[in-house]
Amino acid sequence: MKDFDIIIVGGGAAGFFTAINAAENNRTLKIAILERGKEVLTKVKVSGGGRCNVTHAEFIPKELTQNYPRGEKELLGPFHSFMTGDTIAWFEQRGVVLKIEEDGRMFPVTDSSQTIIDCFISETARLGIEILKNHSVKDIQRNESGWFLTTSAHVLPEALAEGQGGFKADKLVLATGSNPKVWKLIESLGHSIIPAVPSLFTFNIKDGRITELPGVSTDASVKVVDARGAVQLESEGPLLITHWGMSGPAILKLSAWGARILEPTGYKFSIKVNWLLDVSEEKVLDQLMDFKDTQPKQTLLKYAQFELPKRLWQSLVLAAGIDASETWADISKKRLHNLANQITTSHFDVDGKSTFKEEFVTAGGIDLKEVNFKTFGSRLQDNLYFAGEVLNIDAITGGFNFQNAWTGGYIVAKALTE
Repeated sequence: MKDFDIIIVGGGAAGFFTAINAAENNRTLKIAILERGKEVLTKVKVSGGGRCNVTHAEFIPKELTQNYPRGEKELLGPFHSFMTGDTIAWFEQRGVVLKIEEDGRMFPVTDSSQTIIDCFISETARLGIEILKNHSVKDIQRNESGWFLTTSAHVLPEALAEGQGGFKADKLVLATGSNPKVWKLIESLGHSIIPAVPSLFTFNIKDGRITELPGVSTDASVKVVDARGAVQLESEGPLLITHWGMSGPAILKLSAWGARILEPTGYKFSIKVNWLLDVSEEKVLDQLMDFKDTQPKQTLLKYAQFELPKRLWQSLVLAAGIDASETWADISKKRLHNLANQITTSHFDVDGKSTFKEEFVTAGGIDLKEVNFKTFGSRLQDNLYFAGEVLNIDAITGGFNFQNAWTGGYIVAKALTE
């Protein structure tokens, strides 16, 4: 049986960050990372299209928490201890410089996730942290002398109590992400698991108004409405039309905040889109009537109005029942009303979802009431800690899920070594 001071289960972002910080805090500790797969840091590798969206340029803790549909309240205190500025400094101290893009996302200046992976691997080597791949944890037990783990790499003919094979640790960190098998083990330790549902996804929509518009993007507000038209959820921001429907921050925010509401519908629901954000239908109709007076001979289809993308404007004009050759003078108030309606309250039926790029994020995990967020330690078991998405914490896209991993890993490392 291999004996360690600290075992971290999960070779992802949170696991590595915890291990490196714990080893930095106390160089005498014997630390191991157990990873079930053949490779470590696989999610880091694909993040941000292979560039790794390390964090987000939001430097006020309260504002930062508002990007977490689950975990907003719990992360406020931790973000006062370690957040975006600390993350930037941590990487810069290790030779990794980050840059801020226009939308606030932060990436290494190399635009390569391999930069982050190389940093972590070199730090674990420097600090003598053992990385054990192909070690899927099959059993976790605890007695007065510590934690005992059996992994797939150890087929035990006898019980752990007889001390054959496996691992022993004084302190245990679970940073396994959304792993249902580990969740079952966590339940065996007395913790409650909130079932997982998809959290970041795009909307599948088949609708003639957008079929020919893949690649068109504009700022819009989007509302999820029930059968009576009552608003259940709403968000705004860039909306991207895709080959399968709609994506972009406005849609992804809805999917994150509505993860629990949308799952029971089987992802069949209705949305209303205002292509002008918050401009009312009445104001748009007034403006359209003004166009009718001031440019009567101009063809509607030829010139896009309201700074809408031209292809989108043309699609909405045609959807309002206006022919390609008609001028403003030709259009009745009723049809202008139809156009105003298309612009401000376009109704679409969503029929299914698609994973956002390779970034499959779920809502679900360890019930947050059972965790002490001063240490990210279990309230039910001594010397047991959690970091990253194993907790019922998730965020919208933009680097926020990684920031949760860095913050949790830093605070766990501090608790492990105090």
